[in-house]
Amino acid sequence: MKAEKYSLLTEQIRSLIEGETDGVAVMANICAAIHEAMGFWWTGFYRVKNGELVLGPFQGPVACMHIGFGKGVCGTAWKEQRTIIVPDVEQFPGHIACSSLSRSEIVVPIFSQNGEVTGVLDIDSKELATFDDTDQLYLERICKMLTSLNL
Repeated sequence: MKAEKYSLLTEQIRSLIEGETDGVAVMANICAAIHEAMGFWWTGFYRVKNGELVLGPFQGPVACMHIGFGKGVCGTAWKEQRTIIVPDVEQFPGHIACSSLSRSEIVVPIFSQNGEVTGVLDIDSKELATFDDTDQLYLERICKMLTSLNL
């Protein structure tokens, strides 16, 4: 069921952003599509700017605007250059609590064509253990669509 939903979502996003070169516009529509289709609590992007992650387009309540390299789940995913799934944010050392309602999280790095992390996709849930390998697989595919854009 989840994989089918993601498969349709991935194709929707692919056609939605095809030919678009503005990174902010693409990120805005991607997070709106994910948020609407999957019903997550918070869905958004952070972009690497001036040595930190800066809030980009998102769906959901207000969020932290700046996150340092290696700080919290987002900064750690950037530093380690890998997707991080956190079943319970209370158990993640150094978790940055932008909201006490966030219970689980997945952060997927976005890579440039030369392999540098240019941003991250951050998704939060109000429920524990929301995210799994299926989320990781499809969200990584979606983030690969951003590789050619200058975020």
